[in-house]
Amino acid sequence: MANVIAHSLFTDFDINLFKSGKHYKLYEKMGSHMMTLNGVEGTYFAVWAPSAKMVSVIGDFNYWIEGEHKLNVRWDESGIWEGFIPNVGKGSTYKYKIQSHNNDIKTEKADPYARRCEHPPKTASIVWDEPYKWKDSKWMKKRKKHNALNAPYSVYEVHLGSWKRKLEDNTFLTYEELSNDLVNYVKDMNFTHVELMPVMEYPYDPSWGYQLTGYFAPTSRFGYPEAFKLLVDKLHQNDIGIILDWVPSHFPEDAHGLGFFDGSCLYEHPDKRKGYHPDWKSLIFNYGRNEVKSFLISNAIFWLDQYHADGLRVDAVASMLFLDYSRDEGEWEPNMYGGRENLEAMSFLREMNEAVYGMFPDVQTIAEESTSFPMVSKPTFLGGLGFGMKWMMGWMHDTLQYFAKEPIYRKHHQNDLTFSMTYAFTENFMLPLSHDEVVYGKHSLLGRMPGDEWQRFANLRLLYSYMFTHPGTNLLFQGSEFGQSEEWNFQQSLDWHLLEYEPHKGVQELLKDLNAFYASEPALYEKQFSAEGFEWIDYNDAENSVLVYIRKGEKRKDDIIVACNMTPISRENYRIGLPKKGKLKEVFNSDQKTYFGSGEFQNKPLTSQKKAWQFRDHSAEITIPPLGMVAFKYV
Repeated sequence: MANVIAHSLFTDFDINLFKSGKHYKLYEKMGSHMMTLNGVEGTYFAVWAPSAKMVSVIGDFNYWIEGEHKLNVRWDESGIWEGFIPNVGKGSTYKYKIQSHNNDIKTEKADPYARRCEHPPKTASIVWDEPYKWKDSKWMKKRKKHNALNAPYSVYEVHLGSWKRKLEDNTFLTYEELSNDLVNYVKDMNFTHVELMPVMEYPYDPSWGYQLTGYFAPTSRFGYPEAFKLLVDKLHQNDIGIILDWVPSHFPEDAHGLGFFDGSCLYEHPDKRKGYHPDWKSLIFNYGRNEVKSFLISNAIFWLDQYHADGLRVDAVASMLFLDYSRDEGEWEPNMYGGRENLEAMSFLREMNEAVYGMFPDVQTIAEESTSFPMVSKPTFLGGLGFGMKWMMGWMHDTLQYFAKEPIYRKHHQNDLTFSMTYAFTENFMLPLSHDEVVYGKHSLLGRMPGDEWQRFANLRLLYSYMFTHPGTNLLFQGSEFGQSEEWNFQQSLDWHLLEYEPHKGVQELLKDLNAFYASEPALYEKQFSAEGFEWIDYNDAENSVLVYIRKGEKRKDDIIVACNMTPISRENYRIGLPKKGKLKEVFNSDQKTYFGSGEFQNKPLTSQKKAWQFRDHSAEITIPPLGMVAFKYV
C-alpha cells in the first residue's frame, strides 16, 4: 500500500475551537497544504468526515485508485481525517473517497477547503499554493477612511463572465485582462467600489455563481488564484475597493459538493424543513452545528485575509432569517418560542459579523435582506445582526414602479417616492439597482422607462440623479451606467457598441459626473445614514410631480438643495422655500447637452428673496428642466 505518514497541523486548542464553532482560520489547517516533512516534500491533507469509516485521497498521483492513500482518523472525536502523502505536489488533482458508517455509502468529494479547482465541467480539486507579493499597502493603510459609513460609497456590480468578452470568439477575459480593462473603466467612471457576483468556484454557469462548490477557490474560468489576487491588487492601487458576493445561505446538491458529504447530512440541516430550499432546489447549512459555523466564518475571514477583500455582500439573508421563507403552512416548524425566526441563523450571522469586524474593523458587511426584519445593520451589542449596511429593497421596488408609470399618472403616486423617507434611517441603507432588476422579463432599466426616445433617456438620467441625492450609499449593475437596451444576458458581453450613440454616451457621462459629484460633496455622504442629513422643503406638490429637499453635511456651508421634476413639462419661475437668505448657484443639472439633455434650462446664479414660502422666511424662483434634477449650493 502507498505511504501515508501520520502528521497533524492541529493542536488541541485548534480542535477545541473547531468543536465549539470558534475556529475562524480553518483554512490554515484543513484542506491540502504543500510542505516538507523530515526532508521529504509532499502534501498534508485534512478533511472533516465524522460519519466515515474510511477516507482515502484519490488523484492523478495514484491513478484515482481507492484505498491507495488512506488518511488517519484523529483520536479526539473531532471527525477529522488527516495525513501526509510524500511526493504529491503543486498541480496534483485529487478528491476524497469516503466510505460511510451509514450503510457503507460511498461518496467522492472535492475538497471543501481546496484553494484551486479544475475548470468546470471537471470537478476535482488541485493542490495549490502560490505566494503572491502584494503591492497595495498604501490602500490597506488608508482603507478605513474609504470604507467608513460617512464616506462616499458608490458600487459598480459586475459579473466577470459577461462584463466584456473577446469579440472574436465570445470567450471570457482573464483575471489579468480584467485587471487592466475593468480597473481602468471603473476608475474612469469614478465608482469608489466594485462588487463582484460570486467568484468562488461554481459548477453551473446559469447559477451566475450563486451555487458554490469551491468556497475557498476563485473560479478557474478566468485563470489562476494568484491572477485573481492581481485583479484585487490593481483595484486597490487605483483607490478602488472590492466587495465580494458571499453565499452562506445555501449550496447545490452536485455529487462532488458539500451535500451528504460523508454519507450523512454533515453541512446541511438534517430536517428537510430547515435543510432544503424549494426555490433554488438547493441545501441549507445547519447553522446550529458548531463545525459548520467554523467552516462558514473561516470562509468569510479567508477572503478578507488572503485576498484583501474590502467587504462581503451577504446573499439571500431573508431566506436565512425566516423558517417559513417560501414555505406554505405545514412545511415549516416554529422556533422554540413559537415564532418564524430562525434563531440559529440569527446567532450565526451575529457571530460572523463580530468575527469579521473584530479581525477587520476597516471592512463592511452588507446584507441583501428584503424584509422589514429590524436592526439588520445595528451592532450586535444593541441586539442587531451587526451588518454594516443593508440593501434598501423597498426603495428600489417603489422607485422603479413609479418611474415605469407614464408621467401624466405620476401625480397620483407621489407617495411611492416620499414613503422611503419614513423609514430611511432605521438602517444603514444601500440603494441597489442590481442584476436582479434586469433579468427574467423585467426588462433593462432603460426598457422600463415610458415615453419616446428622448423621454426614456431623460427618465433614466432623472432616476440616477434622484438616487444619488437620496440618503444612503449606491449600487448600480453593469450596463445600466450607459443605458443597456436589452436585458442582461450572462452568456454574452454587454452591448458596448451602444456607446457609439449619443443618448447612451450621455447616460454614461451623467453617471461619471454623478459619481464625482457624490464624492466631492460632503452633504451627500457625511450623514447619509442619519436623519440629520436630510430635510424636506416640499413633498406636497403632487400636481406638478416635483420634489424639493436639502442634503446636509457636518458644515452648513456644504448643504445642497435638490429639486426633481418628474414630468416632461419644464417648471420655470418655480418658487421654492429656502433655509436661509443668500446667493445660490447651480451645481448639477441632469439636462445638460453632454448628457443628451436639451441644455436649455440652466439656472443663472440666484439671490434669495424675503418672501415667505413653504413655511420658510426666504424663497427663490428656479427653473427645473423637464424630467430633470437640479442641485444648488449657497455661494
